[in-house]
Amino acid sequence: MNRQPAAVALRALRQTLVGPDTSPARPLLARWPRLARYAAPAGLLAALGLFWITLAIESEWGLPTPVAVLFAAMTVAPLLALPRRPLLAWRLTVLALLVCTFNAPAEQPGPWTAPLALGSIAVVAVVVARVDRPVLAWVVAITSVPVLTLVRPADRAAVLALLGVLAIVGDLIRRNRLSRRELAAQTELSEREQERRAVLEERTRIARELHDVVAHHMSLIAVQAETAPYRLTGVPAPAAAEFVAIAASARDALTDMRRLLGVLRSESSDPQTAPQPDLADLGAMVDAARRAGLPVTLDTGPLDEQQVPAPVGLAAYRIVQEGLANAARHAVGAAVRVTVRAERSTLAVRVQNAPPDDAGVRTGAEAVPGHGLTGMRERATSLGGTFTAGPLPDGGYAVAAQLPYDTEGGNP
Repeated sequence: MNRQPAAVALRALRQTLVGPDTSPARPLLARWPRLARYAAPAGLLAALGLFWITLAIESEWGLPTPVAVLFAAMTVAPLLALPRRPLLAWRLTVLALLVCTFNAPAEQPGPWTAPLALGSIAVVAVVVARVDRPVLAWVVAITSVPVLTLVRPADRAAVLALLGVLAIVGDLIRRNRLSRRELAAQTELSEREQERRAVLEERTRIARELHDVVAHHMSLIAVQAETAPYRLTGVPAPAAAEFVAIAASARDALTDMRRLLGVLRSESSDPQTAPQPDLADLGAMVDAARRAGLPVTLDTGPLDEQQVPAPVGLAAYRIVQEGLANAARHAVGAAVRVTVRAERSTLAVRVQNAPPDDAGVRTGAEAVPGHGLTGMRERATSLGGTFTAGPLPDGGYAVAAQLPYDTEGGNP
């Protein structure tokens, strides 16, 4: 059970000492592009100034000039690597802390110059905020080695406490940065999901309108072509065969459209309230059905079209349209009665057809379940209403919907 933590610790140690610098490649001043523009020249000037200051301090402490130049260069090198290679900068810092030691004057708090001590603190503060926790633990442990071996005993506790505070604060900063990145990623994922849902809803709307409009007219075309030889006298045989071919093509188109709708439809959609046909267009639709050979009777009663909201009028129109299309497909020649009654706060819609004759009962493509009843039910329920459909005791069929609306506000 201890092999896995030990393996993680060994991998972290290798990463800390000789592994590639996997800390974020984003520059430290990436948030401030204008400031980052001047960071390189300003950093070089600061490094040059720090080099001369360190060289002057070490010369005062009596170091030979070549050694002082080497120590000053080792002091500045970690700061030059820090913006883009934090872990490399820390390695150079530990090396400088181990090498750049000498007998400092008694008034100095440690064996290092002030530029090296302050630069080391800056490097450690950046590194602990940019590496993961296992590497962080090794960074703190290895940095403690020169502190425990070279710092005077009276000052060790303060330096170690400072190192611990830097480690804790750096880990908190790193976790906060990771949390913000995850939140940004989740936000982007949520936006993509919303876009996907919007696409699905639009596909549902297209599928519904396609079925309500195209299927209705295609059904009427098929019925009109099939009944033309019986309604018209003296139709030649070639013309009658042409009518049959037209009807067959219309039925095939309806079948293909149902397959397409199976791809386009999604599970749910919001109510559609775009300006569309309403109750005022019922008469024109019924007249078109009569011209196609469908015996339809329209009973609207007293209707105040201004009182019924547009979404309710659209839903009623589409329900009647689909009901007529179903009657034309499944009960050819049967009488159809359309009833639309406006009550105080409810619009009642009913499409009922009589039993079809034996010659009017159809099989084949018409027996395939379509999307008409589903669309009618969705329209009714989206407005808070009810929808029922089913056969009648006499052999006919009826669909009925109750569409509520607010008589005060005018909205369903």
